[in-house]
Amino acid sequence: MITKENWHAITVEETLKRLDTTLLGLSWHQALARLKKYGPNKIPIEKKRTFGHRIFDQFNNILIYILLSAAVITALLQHWIDTSVILSVVVINAIIGLIQEGKAEKALEALKQMLPLYANVIRSGKRDRILADELVPGDMVLLRSGDKVPADLRLVKTANLQIQEALLTGESVPDQKHTFPVQVNTPLADRSSMAYSGTFVTYGTGMGIVVSTAKNTEVGHISTLLTGLPKLTTPLLQQMNKFARWLAIIILLFSLSIFLFGVIFRQYPLQEMFLATVAIAVSVVPEGLPALITIILAVGVTRMARRNAVIRRLPAVETLSSVTVICTDKTGTLTRNELTVQRIITSNQQFFVSGSGYNDGGKIIYNNKEVDINQHPDLALLIRSCVLCNDAELKKENRDWHLYGNPMDGALLALGLKAGIQYKDEMDIYHRTDTIPFESIHKFMASLHHDHKGNAIIFVKGAPERILEMCSHQKKNQNIESIDKNYWQSQINHLAETGMRVLAFAYCSANRKYVSLLFKDVEKNLIFLGLVGLIDPPRIGARESVIDCQKAGIRIKMVTGDHRATARTVAEQVGINNQHVLVGENLDAMDDTMLEKWVDNVDVYARTTPEHKLRLITALRNKNHIIAMTGDGVNDAPALHHADIGIAMGYKGTDVAKEAAEIVLIDDNFVSIKHAVEEARVVYENLKKALLFILPTNGGEGLSIFFAILLGYTLPITPLQILWVNMITTVTLGLALAFEPPERHIMRQLPRNPKESLFTPFLLWRISFVSFFFVCSIFGLFIYEIKSGLDIFWIRTMVVNMLVLAEAIYVINCRKIFDSVLNKEGLLGSKPVLISILLVLVLQICFTYLPAMQFFFETKPISLNQWSLIFIIALSLFLIIEFEKTIARRFLKLYSRKQ
Repeated sequence: MITKENWHAITVEETLKRLDTTLLGLSWHQALARLKKYGPNKIPIEKKRTFGHRIFDQFNNILIYILLSAAVITALLQHWIDTSVILSVVVINAIIGLIQEGKAEKALEALKQMLPLYANVIRSGKRDRILADELVPGDMVLLRSGDKVPADLRLVKTANLQIQEALLTGESVPDQKHTFPVQVNTPLADRSSMAYSGTFVTYGTGMGIVVSTAKNTEVGHISTLLTGLPKLTTPLLQQMNKFARWLAIIILLFSLSIFLFGVIFRQYPLQEMFLATVAIAVSVVPEGLPALITIILAVGVTRMARRNAVIRRLPAVETLSSVTVICTDKTGTLTRNELTVQRIITSNQQFFVSGSGYNDGGKIIYNNKEVDINQHPDLALLIRSCVLCNDAELKKENRDWHLYGNPMDGALLALGLKAGIQYKDEMDIYHRTDTIPFESIHKFMASLHHDHKGNAIIFVKGAPERILEMCSHQKKNQNIESIDKNYWQSQINHLAETGMRVLAFAYCSANRKYVSLLFKDVEKNLIFLGLVGLIDPPRIGARESVIDCQKAGIRIKMVTGDHRATARTVAEQVGINNQHVLVGENLDAMDDTMLEKWVDNVDVYARTTPEHKLRLITALRNKNHIIAMTGDGVNDAPALHHADIGIAMGYKGTDVAKEAAEIVLIDDNFVSIKHAVEEARVVYENLKKALLFILPTNGGEGLSIFFAILLGYTLPITPLQILWVNMITTVTLGLALAFEPPERHIMRQLPRNPKESLFTPFLLWRISFVSFFFVCSIFGLFIYEIKSGLDIFWIRTMVVNMLVLAEAIYVINCRKIFDSVLNKEGLLGSKPVLISILLVLVLQICFTYLPAMQFFFETKPISLNQWSLIFIIALSLFLIIEFEKTIARRFLKLYSRKQ
């Protein structure tokens, strides 16, 4: 039984019968009944989250719950300043998260726009124009050049009909359509008896029966795939959520233990212990960390934007740093999506053509020298036939060339420009009298021309095998001789094996009285001129970018809807392993287990469908890869959405692809992906530096309060003072780390293991090590000054200033995780760090000496001798950490040698 997916494989008569319709179309009564049955021709869109839900999500974080609890406690105790400061921090973080939230719902909204507003139909035997939403299966739709196909159609009539299906198939050349059924297992890109919803008619006219509407169309099927795919969270978010849960548990247990200990064993007043507990929670909770992570990601986004990669969702920056595989489309991604003539073959010579695109840039080369076509008459006549037997037009507008017509014809006109042959000039000399348009049935185009002397000449171009059948002679050195079909067939095979599209050209003289062109005039006795090989060339810099990514440990896989030979050739040109090529039929024959065995060994996949791309991504994910998927068409959208990170083309990409992706490349250039990966790795390194900066200082503050309670001392620093320290150091010193340049050889390192925790053993060691010395510094200074008899307000002022100054110097340590900063570049090489240190010192002077600040934070002015002691402690901490780095570097070198 023929299923609905196989309309391409049945005859027109069978289609009419199954849909209970005729070439005169449905009656209005039938159409109305079917509209009620099948529903409107619209793609359903999922409901978006409300604004209220989005706001709630910003507070749905366990660390935020702790801060809110602290705010409630301080409010109950009527410590309104503490309450307002805590709530301000929470609200600011929520606003930042709301602003930066992604817009994934737009992917389905963009799919809705794929359907045109109106359709030309035949109903009850009469032509009419209706809303495309009202189309139903069985409707008869008329198509003409410039139309967007309104539904999936089984074609019943065609006249030179060509449809651009790149958004579904990835093919850069419009597909020639006819009405004959094709094999059931024919890939979508080769179903020439079908016209699919959302594609564009570029040439000719046609008529088709609506066989599928709305979500049952190919575009609608893609929307279903998008709807059913969960969007995976990123490794960073997974780890930060895990870290937040564990930290929250530790904070709660730690605070509760301190509270009970203080009340039961130290017999502190209940209110004082509540405040101490709040102080511990506030000091340990890295309330500035979410905002700082957002800022670091945003700085990375800005850097990437300058390098033509626009980030639509901030976590995507981090994901790129751990990507192990990039599944890239070919057309428009690795290639320019512009056909270009690269090879010309005459009867005794082969010419190479440089340049790419529909413009005059490039040369014709023979024996490594630029060709003067006046010295090669056979070549000149062949190029003249390319220009004259042509239905396209190239216009230069505002210094840019624009193509009007078929891409293949545009490439031939560009060849003429490189040879110095202008289309309009040639048409003035050789006026076109008549033409036989290209038809897939006869596989050629012919044009009749007359010059000013009255001479007539016929040029013919088309499929090589068909042109060979029509020729009895060939042109060679301006002479006419019997054709050597074996020679030409070998050249055709060679060009096809290299992935080129091949056109053949021929000509013959005609009676000057001819004004109309008939098939009998060109079916035999033509003179073969030569062959032209066309290809969609790789983008400039694509090969270098692919190689750089491979050196960075990233596997590049080409996944395209194009032919095997073309895919293999492009892969070789850009440096992708093409030893094995799997086509869609191979993938269909494999089960998921078999595909997983092959997926690591094959880097080129041809004639693929959206389902194939999803299966590949699933297989790669099961092999523990982090996958990026690039693409530009509607057919890429499900894979872009399902991959760990989707990268869409911004210039030639569809809105659907852009909305499904996390990253959009402004220039559609693969080299921008390499730059994005590099910047992402820098962002991840800077995130680690931020953690190394924030967590030890917070830990030192919390442990200092803990030891004070444990030993029966008053608090060395108040909750409000802790919030001051955390606020000014996070938004100044922590922010400066977001601008750190890349470490050496960052693009020679392997991608971070997706399973590797952000908090590696070394990172945890460094945090613990620094926290210990911060505790020693804070508590040591506190005990020393208490024993010296200094008032508690002066002591706390000294502790706060020592803590801030130590953090200001410690941020220099954090500029390099392993390398020493005891050099000019390490100490003075970052303007943001130096500016932030200066700003912190100014703020801290205000904190210490301004009367308003003294009243608000309960501080007192301190002397120069006290500042000297603070500086000595902070500098000692700096040198201790640099000494630890030296030991760590030696340990790592020893470990590497043993490995």
